[in-house]
Amino acid sequence: MLSILDRYFLRELAQTVAATVVVLLVVVAGSAFAKVLQQVANGSFPPSVMFQVLGLRTLDGLTNMMPLASFVGVLLGLGRMYRESEMHVLSSSGMGPRGLLRPVLMLGAVLVAITTLVSLWLGPWAVRTSDALVAEANRSVIAAGLDAGRFTELPGKGGIIFVDSLSRDGSKLGRTFVATQSDSKDGPPHLKVVSAASGELYQESNGDGRFIAFKDGWQYDIPLGLNNWRQMQYQRNDTSLSSVQANEDDDPAHSKSSWALARSDDPDDRAELAWRANAPPLTFVLLLLALPLSRQSPREPKYGRLLLAVLTFYLYYTLLALGRAQIGKGHWHSEAPLWALHALVLVLALWMLWKQYSPRKLRVPSPGVPA
Repeated sequence: MLSILDRYFLRELAQTVAATVVVLLVVVAGSAFAKVLQQVANGSFPPSVMFQVLGLRTLDGLTNMMPLASFVGVLLGLGRMYRESEMHVLSSSGMGPRGLLRPVLMLGAVLVAITTLVSLWLGPWAVRTSDALVAEANRSVIAAGLDAGRFTELPGKGGIIFVDSLSRDGSKLGRTFVATQSDSKDGPPHLKVVSAASGELYQESNGDGRFIAFKDGWQYDIPLGLNNWRQMQYQRNDTSLSSVQANEDDDPAHSKSSWALARSDDPDDRAELAWRANAPPLTFVLLLLALPLSRQSPREPKYGRLLLAVLTFYLYYTLLALGRAQIGKGHWHSEAPLWALHALVLVLALWMLWKQYSPRKLRVPSPGVPA
């Protein structure tokens, strides 16, 4: 049964952590939105799936965001209580270290569980779903900018194309008209006109190149200013569209399931699995570290401890990232150095807790007795 103080601490800290998550989500979504717009512009995927991809990538960003949000949220929540002398009043009324540790550990258990779920399952699922959406969209002529019932600039080729109808998935075309102009070194420019009863979009086996196969139509080659034009009837006539641009930031290991990574001996896969597995302990250690770092007097600068905490997180996170890089390069064949780092920071956090929350620190002097 939770006491009144437990419920109070849980409510205050949970609200602060939730607000921190929302703020960081806005920052992550803004960064992801800029990257998505850039990829739409360079042809990595069409605008039709832009917002779905943005949401899924933001969800994937929770893996790296949850430890920081939990750390900063608890730090801000407890820091406010210290600045407003709430913690000093509670200490003077006999509240010991357990009165603070118990609600923080209860909240930490929930946050660690959420981080584990996101890092090991939800994040990789979001990446795979995003990749599947992009791949499916790029199989449609709608992704190349075509639309039924209007003249459209032919992507990547110059000229115009008109389609009277499209299938729902954008892979089948109805009656089609295409006109392109090409320059000739020895004579006048040529106008190439193609009409077709139907068409179909297909891709290369590697999924990069996109082509339209026109069926049952006529092709006209007309030199401008001359009358010696040529006419040809065909059963099939293929033309290329703009190619799908690869995303340079794509990491094949990042989209694999955690179970597939665990069965792989590839260094990149082991590094990705190590990174996912280290997110939950990172969250837990940072929560314990937030307890001593949040303790401040009302006279201290409001954001002094916060700056120290951010620098601590940056150093901690950078060391973990360096360890991941060493595993990915094959220099380390075990995750033991990463777990040793977690253990070292955990010992440091417990030592700081013992120093700051010992009975001597929590003793309140009696009236008239010098402290």
